[in-house]
Amino acid sequence: METENSTVVKEFILLGLTQSQHIQFLVFVLILIFYLIILPGNFLIIFTIRSDPGLAAPLYFFLGNLAFLDASYSFIVAPRMLVDFLSEKKVISYKGCITQLFFLHFLGGGEGLLLVVMAFDRYIAICHPLHYSTVMNPKACYALLLALWLGGFAHSIVQVALILRLPFCGPNKLDNFFCDVPQVIKLACTDTSVVELLMVSNSGLLVLLCFLGLLSSYAVIICHVRGSPSEGKKKALSTCTTHVIIILLMFGPAIFIYTRPFRALPGDKVVSFFHTVIFPLMNPVIYTLRNQEVKSSLKRLLSRHVVC
Repeated sequence: METENSTVVKEFILLGLTQSQHIQFLVFVLILIFYLIILPGNFLIIFTIRSDPGLAAPLYFFLGNLAFLDASYSFIVAPRMLVDFLSEKKVISYKGCITQLFFLHFLGGGEGLLLVVMAFDRYIAICHPLHYSTVMNPKACYALLLALWLGGFAHSIVQVALILRLPFCGPNKLDNFFCDVPQVIKLACTDTSVVELLMVSNSGLLVLLCFLGLLSSYAVIICHVRGSPSEGKKKALSTCTTHVIIILLMFGPAIFIYTRPFRALPGDKVVSFFHTVIFPLMNPVIYTLRNQEVKSSLKRLLSRHVVC
């Protein structure tokens, strides 16, 4: 008898990051510190860019959106993870699992495409400066922003559509601290080899192509900068270096997770933890610490409010 497209399993039990109480306590404290210090810093970056007319260039417009995306992304996994550390039974409903998975790939896909847009912005600014104001006008920036949001949505909806077609009728122990494609697929009561191939083609290929494209574009930019006069070279190299650091932090773990068959490896949970909780909060901060204009604007903003 063929299994109908219905879900028997109503909830999943999350096995968590680790069974060690000491490690759980350390991770709990680490996440809490990040949330209390770095998350408000991300919102401060957004407020600074929005309130300072001197930061109206497309680079800062996209940096503000990166801070917003990363702050939003950090709310998908970390808050529930903190609650689960204090709970005896770590349970998530089927609908809650699918919702978490959707937003994880929606915002993650959007951020990956945003980094591509930021690379394009730097390419035009450095390699074709005379055309920069024409190409990266406000209308074009908003169109690119809309495109990356739609791209993230399309990527995520494909993931969710493929999972919703799978029957879940028995095992419900999810070997992770959140819902993601590789672990959820393993619990399906059917052969998932074709679905796995489609998932790897969707997520893995997208991640790999974006990563290789970004590295290639920054290689072209750096080669162009090295052959140009010294004026502005240091600033351009600093900006490009910062972008490459963020690319490695985001795409390195993503390539490890999504570009291989969905088989468990010892480092999966640790890589996922840094990919979903730590790195998203750090990305805008890294950009800010290496950008003199944003740092100066932050100091002016803080000094005004401290004086008041």
